[in-house]
Amino acid sequence: MNDDRDLLRDKEDEEEEIDVVTVVDDEGREHEFELFTVLEVGGKEYAVLYPLEEEEDDEEAEAIILRIETDEDGEETLVDIEDEDEWNTVVAAWEEIISEDEEEES
Repeated sequence: MNDDRDLLRDKEDEEEEIDVVTVVDDEGREHEFELFTVLEVGGKEYAVLYPLEEEEDDEEAEAIILRIETDEDGEETLVDIEDEDEWNTVVAAWEEIISEDEEEES
């Protein structure tokens, strides 16, 4: 019986843990996302998130990118990127990472 528990524990250790982030939209609805990675661009950090919920129209889920800031209480918060130049710079960095990963897989 001990062997079965050890095998189960080993299997659980092999499973990849994901970081889940809950984002509240403008209408107060909660959405859960997987924190895929954190990018550092221009001295700022950005969270790349993929939705955990299934897409209703069967389209492939797209990542969203939010800037990580620290509030007055020292807590990390996620905020929309409103500046177009900042957005374009961050998206370019993300697309470069994606293309590097695709090249490695080829």
